[in-house]
Parts: sequence; C-alpha cells; structure tokens
Amino acid sequence: MKPMALAIYRKYRPTTFDELLGQELTVRILKEAAKTGRLAHAYLFAGPRGTGKTTTARLIAKIANCETRAADAAFAARGEACNRCTACQEIDEGRYLDVIEIDAASNRGIDEIRDLKKSVRTAPAKGRTKVFIFDEAHQLSKDAWNALLKTLEEPPPQVIIVLATTEVEKVPPTITSRTQVFHFRHVTRDEIAGKLATISAQEGVRAGEEALDLIATAAEGSFRDAESLLDQLITFRGKEFSVDDVEQMIGKVAFVKLAAFVELLLNGDREGALAAVSEIQDGGYSLLQFVKDVIQYLRRVAVLSYQPAMGDRFAAELSDEHLATLVAHAKLFTPPHLELLKSLIRAYSQMRYSQFPLIPLEVAVIEGLGRSNK
Repeated sequence: MKPMALAIYRKYRPTTFDELLGQELTVRILKEAAKTGRLAHAYLFAGPRGTGKTTTARLIAKIANCETRAADAAFAARGEACNRCTACQEIDEGRYLDVIEIDAASNRGIDEIRDLKKSVRTAPAKGRTKVFIFDEAHQLSKDAWNALLKTLEEPPPQVIIVLATTEVEKVPPTITSRTQVFHFRHVTRDEIAGKLATISAQEGVRAGEEALDLIATAAEGSFRDAESLLDQLITFRGKEFSVDDVEQMIGKVAFVKLAAFVELLLNGDREGALAAVSEIQDGGYSLLQFVKDVIQYLRRVAVLSYQPAMGDRFAAELSDEHLATLVAHAKLFTPPHLELLKSLIRAYSQMRYSQFPLIPLEVAVIEGLGRSNK
C-alpha cells in the first residue's frame, strides 16, 4: 500500500529558528536563550492562527532534547538543534515520548490537568526534558487553570510548559505572570507569497504570480492556511494552475477584478457596478467575501486619499503594481464616497444573516452611488 503524501504545511514546517519567517524578535530572543542555555520553564505564545506558535514550541522541545547539543558545547552555542539526532527526528515526526501535545479544546477539565500534574513529576522517558505543549490554551476551564497554576509555580527542573493561544485576553493574569510571553504577529502578504513561490519551485508547481498572490491574500496572515490552500489546488488542478482556478477554489475574486469593480464605483457607474455584482454571483463566488474585500479595498483607497504617506505601510501588504492601482484610485476618491463605504459596511452586516445576500449589496450600490453622484 502506497504511503500517504505528507501535507505541504507539514512538509515545509520550519525545522530551525532561522527558517521561522515573520517573527524576527521572538526568534532572536529564543535563539539567544538557546545559545546561553537559559530556556525558561514556561512560555505563553499568543497570536493569530498559522503564524508559528506550535512550530516554535516544537523547536524549543528540540533545543531542550537535542543529543548533539548535549554532547557538543560549540554546536550548542549556535542556538539551533541539529535535526539529525534521534530526538530531533522523532520530535519532527511527532513520536517523541517526552513531547506531549495537548489540545486544550478537548482536554480542558481538571481531571486532565490532574493527570498532567502526575506526569510532570515523572522523569523523562528518553530525553533530558519533558515538554508539554497546550494548543488553544485559552479554552482550559477555571478549575483546570487553578490546577495548572501550582505546576507553574513550582515546576520540576526537567519540565518545560508551552501554552499557545489565539485569545491571550482569556488567559488568567496569574498564569501570564508565571510565563515568558511572546506575541506572534500577522505575517505579511509578501512573506506568505514568497514562501509559496519557494515551495512551488521545489514541488515543480507552475503557477503565476497573481495566483500565488491571491492564495497569500486569502490566507489572511496565516502560513498554514496558505500552504493548505496550495495543497488543495495541487490536488484539484495538478502542478499547473491559474488565478481563475484559485478563484474557483476559494470563492474569492482576484485583485484585478476587485480593482475593476471599485473603479466602477468610484466613477459612479451604477449600471456597470450592478452588472458586475450579477456576474460575481453567477460565477459562484462568495458574495459575503466579495463585499468584505471591496470594503477593505475602499478603506485603503480612502486612507491613501487623505494620507498618501500610508502608502509606505501598505507596501508591505501589496505588490508594487497593486499599490500603484490603489494610489490611482485614491485620486478618484471624494468625500461622498465615504457614504458609499458606510453603505457597504451596513450591507455586509445584513448579508451575514440574510437568505438573500444579493439584495443588501444591490441596495448599497444603488443608494451609495446615488449619494456619491450628487
């Protein structure tokens, strides 16, 4: 029986701190701690999904258990794991006995934490350090937090606990104060698109820049989501696909179509805009996602029209060509267009709960362009 192919997001998961993109400050601090042998007993990684929190936890586990680091002080001073010893390889493969990953959403009760407290007190089975990784840690119950608190106050020397969460505000301050807290930021579209281009080259995938850009945009700051989408497209279309294939897969229109629609709005072309909306619906795209993208686009246009210097900030999120299009549209933006933007925001709220999402959008276009043309 042929083994299952490894998912792209797993195949290209960072195996060293240097490969972890978009989190430079976190990498610098943790790598320095690894160089000097000063890993903390507890960490709290907070940030959006798919930005490297669990991956970083596994890197810490490798640093703590790498056999090469333990035997070679000069190598240990590099601040990285060797990725060749048994411990490193088993951690990468998810089968190292002393790295315990816990889904807090499914194991949130006090009984599970009591079991953990017993496990914490036992010696590592193979390595030097037991590492407990709690994913979605904010979902632990109040009783579970209280039970975990004692372990964080008096951790055994051979234990590291890593809490990963997308909602840090739900973590009790008593827990936060007993951990080293690192905030993971949203990665930029350029960073995601760059990694997708690298993966595509290694996998022999032929996809245009616009297609990869749309995948990166749809991922909304998540490397994992972008890599999963790329994997889906390879499964769907093989190793050659276009921006139209991406649109069909994710139900999201590409920048070129989005910009064309916004230009109709800015020029007050009500008939053209309504026809474009009809085409979007007939094409099977998500109208809700489309309106969300239009609002985001117009928001950038509005900001640029009032504060052109913000173009430097948007440059990290957009290609030079896309930014130039936004700048051109900003010159068409007038104060009445703010009312159009507000109409679209109201329409988006109504569409989320409507059985007829087309109607609020069409009303917003008719009313908004009616006001902006006055």
